[in-house]
Parts: sequence; structure tokens; C-alpha cells
Amino acid sequence: MATLSPLLKQATPVLAERGEGVYLYDTDGGRHLDFTAGIGVTNTGHCHPRVVEAARRQVGTLIHGQYTTVMHEPLLRLTDALGEVLPDGLDSLFFLNSGSEAVEASIRLARHATGRQNIVVFHGSFHGRTMGAAALTTAGTKFRAGIGPLMPGVAIAPFPQAYRYGWPEEEATRFALRELDYLLATASPASDTAAFMVEPVLGEGGYIPAPPAFLEGLRERADRHGILLIMDEVQTGFGRTGRFWGHEHAAARPDVLITAKGLASGFPLSAIAAPTSLMERAWAGSQGGTYGGNAVSCAAALATLEVIRDEDLVANAARQGARLADGLRKVAADHPAIGDVRGLGLMQASEFTTPDGEPDTTAAQRAQRAAAERGLLLLTCGAHGNVVRMIPPLIVTAEQVDDALTLWSGAVADAVG
Repeated sequence: MATLSPLLKQATPVLAERGEGVYLYDTDGGRHLDFTAGIGVTNTGHCHPRVVEAARRQVGTLIHGQYTTVMHEPLLRLTDALGEVLPDGLDSLFFLNSGSEAVEASIRLARHATGRQNIVVFHGSFHGRTMGAAALTTAGTKFRAGIGPLMPGVAIAPFPQAYRYGWPEEEATRFALRELDYLLATASPASDTAAFMVEPVLGEGGYIPAPPAFLEGLRERADRHGILLIMDEVQTGFGRTGRFWGHEHAAARPDVLITAKGLASGFPLSAIAAPTSLMERAWAGSQGGTYGGNAVSCAAALATLEVIRDEDLVANAARQGARLADGLRKVAADHPAIGDVRGLGLMQASEFTTPDGEPDTTAAQRAQRAAAERGLLLLTCGAHGNVVRMIPPLIVTAEQVDDALTLWSGAVADAVG
């Protein structure tokens, strides 16, 4: 008899039978308010009828058309549709299956296009678990320990984590940009640096938004030194932050954009986007894959884009995100164990700390478990696992946000008194 790997630990005790909207239903008939959304995947909610119908129709006509062998209409239509929401100039797309694969593809593209080796990432980054992506990941040692030597050519610079440093955001931003300049002067010469890769909001690193001035500083340095700016929008894209793309909170355009998670409402699909003039500098044979651009996933992604547009979900994410953030701050005001509340749109987090300001992993885990017991599904993140994050589907209503806040308040009280 076979079993799942013992390393696959569940964050909640739920055995899900079906999903509908913002809810998951277990095999005992229990209903759970899902503020994990499959780690930011089901932006349109579980089993949105239009996504289900699009996938069902596609399954009946063509499931797999390998895209370097034949072409299929869902892929062509999705490419056109994404052209309407991508930043200006990013008019060429390469489709894959997962965020990690897209990250790997962006590294290949950056190195081919520039003839340079080094990639600069930032403390707290999460870019994936595959070997190249793991070398770029600094959200926690568990993602990179014991598998070395890791891919060379990676340099790590500070991210402006204002709360961690105990500084105002402006000071943290000045520090991070100054240290990046120092890195380019000492460890990764600009002439050897292919790209900066950054998340508009640190995901696994603790749900820390990048200050607009930081992203704009990266853009200025990239332009000055001929370095590419890669935005990892795997978790922040498709309306999650209250803008269609997370980097749109700043005046900093990417040279390469990575997307996955919310792209196809739960079907495996990812992509990188870049200007055609940049994409065509990749070497022959460097892009491909058996399942990338799968027809059913593309059909689901098309329906996802239509739902986001027709139901005005980006605006809803901004509106309900503000409501959620305000409620989380009120809970934190009653519980000193929560040292910080932060996020953008429907990407919000509460950081638990001890009275002397140290990470309180135990309190965060107790609160997360207490929330699950009350019917609210949440996840932790951060280097110390002391941050509890909320990632509801973009269809969430004000009433559901308020329900979640009531459950959260009770869970925090259970966990820390």
C-alpha cells in the first residue's frame, strides 16, 4: 500500500470534498471559510460556474495539444486576451505550468538576452523550490537547505522590511537601495548582472509590500546599468493586491513579468511576458515543455479573465481589502501580541511578536489553528512562521470579510488571551 510523502504536512485538518465560492466543504458536511484560496490561486472562488463550464467544454473537444507540435485556439485566444491586461510593451508570452518553471524560464531569458550571469534577489524572497528557483529563494532556510551547491550567480540584497528593522518606511527604502548600490560595487558588478528579480509584495517572506520608491529605485538602477527588472507576480497578479498587477502600485514597469497562481483559477498554468525584442534574444531550444499552454488550462484562464472583468473583481479586491485591513488593525489594537498588520488588497497579514519584539511563532501557530477550529482557514508565512496571512478569493463580500474578522478575533483571543 502506498502513502503520501510524510513531508506533506497539512496546515488545516480539513478533508475537502467540494468547494463553492469562498467556502470549502469537508467530507462530514462542515463548511469552512477559505481565506487561503489554494495559496492565492482561486481568485474567482472555488468552482466558479463560468470557469467550470469553459473547462468542461474544452475537455470534450481537445485536452492536450502540445504547443510546439500543433497550435490550438485556446492558447491563441488567451495570448490575445492577456495582451489587453499586460503592461505596455510586454507583447510576447511563453506559457508553462508552475511559478517555479516560469522563474526558471525568466533566468534563462535574462542570461541569454544580456550575456550576463548574475541575478540579484532580495531578502525574504520566494521564487520556488526547483534548483534554480531555490537558489533565488531566501524566505526561509527550509527551501534551500541540504541541496547545495546551489546555482551560482545569485546575489542577495536587503528588502526594505521596515517593521523588522524598526525604521520608518522611507528610511528602510533608502537603506535597501544604498545597500544594493554597494552590492553592485562589491559583489555583483553591474556589467555581470543580468537582472533584478523582485516580488511586489513578499509572499512566503511575510506579506511585506515593496514601497513604491523601492521599486522605482530598482527601475532607475536597471535603466542606468542595462540590467533587466523582473517582477515576480506569481502571487500578486490577477487583481490580488487591488490592482491588476502588484507593481502597478508604483511607477515602475517591468522588463519581464512572471505570472501563475490566479491565472487559471486552479488549473496549472504559468507564463512569462516580455517585449518581443527581448524574448527573441533567447536561444533556440531554450523554451518548450510537454504540458505548457495546456488547452484546458488556457480555456479556464480565458474564463478567469472574463470573470475578473465582468464582476469587477480588481475593484472588489481593493474595496474588501481595505475593509479587511481595517478590521485586522482593530483586532491587533486589542491584542499586543500582534505587532504589525500589513498588506495590499486581499493580501493581508498579522505578525505575532513577543513583548520584547521577537518573532512569536508559537502564538501565530496557535491563532492559525484556533481559526481553523472555528471554521476559518488561514496560513502562516515569514522566515520564523510568525505571520498569519489572509488570502480570500477576490469574489469575497463585505459580509464574508466581517464573518472572517469575527472568527479571527475569537481565534486570537483563544491563542493569546
